[in-house]
Amino acid sequence: MCGIVGYTGGRAAAQVLLSGLKRLEYRGYDSSGIALISRKRLRCWKSAGKLQELENLLPENPAGHCGIGHTRWATHGKPSTENAHPHLDTEATTAIVHNGIIENAVMLREMLQARGVVLQSETDSEVLAHLIAAADGQTLQERVRQCLMQVRGAWGVVVSSTTEPDTLIAARNGSPVIIGIGDGEMFVASDASALVRYTRQVVHLDDGEVAVVRPDGFEVTALDAKPMTKTAITIEAGHEDYDRGGYKHFMRKEIDEQPEAVARTLSGRLDERFNTAHLGGLNLSARELLDIRRIKILGCGSAYYAGISGAGMIETLARIPASAEPAAEFRYRNPVIESDTLYIVVSQSGETFDTLAALREVRRKGGRVLGIVNAVGSTIAREVDGGVYMHAGPEISVASTKVYTCMNVVFALLALHLGRVRDMSPQHGRKMIEGLQALPELIEQALADDDHIASVARHYATCESAFFIGRAAAWPAALEGAQKLKEISYLHAEAYPSSELKHGPLALVDENMPTVAIVPDDDLLEKSLASIEEVAARSGPVIAVTNSDDQRVIKLASHVLQAPAAHFLLGPLLLGIPLQLFAYHCAIARGLDVDQPRNLAKSVTVE
Repeated sequence: MCGIVGYTGGRAAAQVLLSGLKRLEYRGYDSSGIALISRKRLRCWKSAGKLQELENLLPENPAGHCGIGHTRWATHGKPSTENAHPHLDTEATTAIVHNGIIENAVMLREMLQARGVVLQSETDSEVLAHLIAAADGQTLQERVRQCLMQVRGAWGVVVSSTTEPDTLIAARNGSPVIIGIGDGEMFVASDASALVRYTRQVVHLDDGEVAVVRPDGFEVTALDAKPMTKTAITIEAGHEDYDRGGYKHFMRKEIDEQPEAVARTLSGRLDERFNTAHLGGLNLSARELLDIRRIKILGCGSAYYAGISGAGMIETLARIPASAEPAAEFRYRNPVIESDTLYIVVSQSGETFDTLAALREVRRKGGRVLGIVNAVGSTIAREVDGGVYMHAGPEISVASTKVYTCMNVVFALLALHLGRVRDMSPQHGRKMIEGLQALPELIEQALADDDHIASVARHYATCESAFFIGRAAAWPAALEGAQKLKEISYLHAEAYPSSELKHGPLALVDENMPTVAIVPDDDLLEKSLASIEEVAARSGPVIAVTNSDDQRVIKLASHVLQAPAAHFLLGPLLLGIPLQLFAYHCAIARGLDVDQPRNLAKSVTVE
C-alpha cells in the first residue's frame, strides 16, 4: 500500500525522490518523507499529510546523490511526523523505508529497549533501522541480511547508510520491490509508475531476495547469500500514461479510456476463422481443457465481483461448473484442492497480498492456477502456470473502472474459448465474437449520456444509503456499483440479488432510500420489473440502469440511466458504465477526493 522510491546516481536525488513519490500518491498515503546522504552525512525530512507538506520543509536544492523516500499508509501507529518513514537508527547512520508488517515487532522492540535503544515512533518498521545499525556484518548487505533473518512478516525494504554512501540495499518478502536500470544511475521503487519518467528497464525482486544497488549496476542474492540471476523486462507504458492528460481526475480519464482499453484487451485474440478466442498464454491444450471439471475464481474487491460475472459466463457458454470466492477467505478455510479443477486468480496489480497467498496455497497443494492480471511482470504473473494479461494500461485512481471492465472482457474471451473447445456451436461463437467486437463503440455510446447521469447523481448525492439490486448476470454489476458508490462518495450502499429484497432488505425501503436496479434486456426482464414494482409500491425511489426500451421501465422508475443494447452476456458489462459515472458524479457533488478515497489504497499488499 505504501510507496517506496530510492535513487543513486549523478542527479540531485531529492528531485528524483519527490517526482517518484508524486507518481505513487494514487496508492493512498497519510505521511511522507525522504532521507539523503551527502558528504557521509544522513539527513531526513518527513511530515504527516500531503506531499506538499514535505516539500515545504525541504531546503532549496538539498544536496545528495543517493537517497530514499516513502509515502506511508498507516498500519502501526497513527499518521504523524514521528511515525512517518524513513526511520533512522540512534546515531543517524542508517535509514530505512519499509512496506509490509513486521509480525514480531513487539518482541524486537522489547529486545532493543533492553539494550538501551530509545525508539522514536510507534511503528513496527523502526526496529529494522536499529537492528541493521547494530548488526555485525562488514558490509551493509551483510547487516541487512542479518537483520532480516531475525524478522517475521512481510517486507519491501530499502536501506541507505553513511558507511556506503552511494549504495542502496533493497529486499523483498511479500511486498513488491522493483529495480530500475539507468545509464550511470539506478532506481528502486515499489511500483513501476515511480520509475517510468527515467527508465523503462526494470527487474522485479522475488520473495527472499536482497539486492545491492549502486550507480553502475546491481547484484541480487538470496537471504542466504546465494547469487541469483535476474532478467530485465521493458515496461509497456510510458510516463505520459501516468499523467491526467487534461482531466481533473484520473478516475474520469480512466472511465473515458475504456473503449481503447477494451480494444487492446481484444486485440489479436478473436479468431474469426474458427469462431473462438485465441489465448496462447493459458499454456493448456484442448485435451487438457476437456479434462477440467470445475473452475474456481479467486479475487478481492472488484476482481472478486468480476469473477462472479466470469463464472456465470463460463457456465453459460462452456457448461463447466464455475464459482467465485473472495481470495482472502479461501486460504483460511483449508480448501480442498482438486486435480480436475482449474483455479483462476484475478488482480489488477498482480501483487494483491491475499490473492497471491491464495495462489500459493493452491500451488502448494498441487493445483493448476491461471492468472488474469494487468501489470506485466508482476508477482502473480510470474508465479501462475499460465494466464492472460488485460493490457488495460495503467490505472491510477484507487477506484477501479477500466480494469474492472477489462477483467469482464477477459472472462468473456475465456468463456468463448472454453465453450468452443467443448459443445458451443460455431454459430453461437460467431455471435459472441460480434458482440465483443462491438463493445468499444457501445461503451462510447454509454459514455455519451454523461450529462444526464450527472444530473441524476446530483439529485441523490445527499442521500444517506442506497440499495443496488440485480438478477443473475446483473447481480455482480450491482455489487460493483455499490462498491463504487461507497468507496468514493462515502455513501452507505448495499447490493442484493433482486430476489432477496423480500427476505429482509425491503423493510428499509421508504421514500428516503433510493434503489438502483440493474435491468438488462434479457429473459429475466419481467422478474426485474416485478422487483422495481415492489420498491415503488413502498414509495422507494428507483434508479433503473437498463439497456431495454420497454416502456414499463420508464413508467415505474423515478429515473432511468440508459445503455445501448448488447449481446445478452455482455449487457451487464455495459450497464456498469453508467454506474461508474453515477458514483463519480455523486462524489464530485459531495466535494470529495475522487482518486484517493479515505482509508483505501490501490494495491493492497498487506493482510
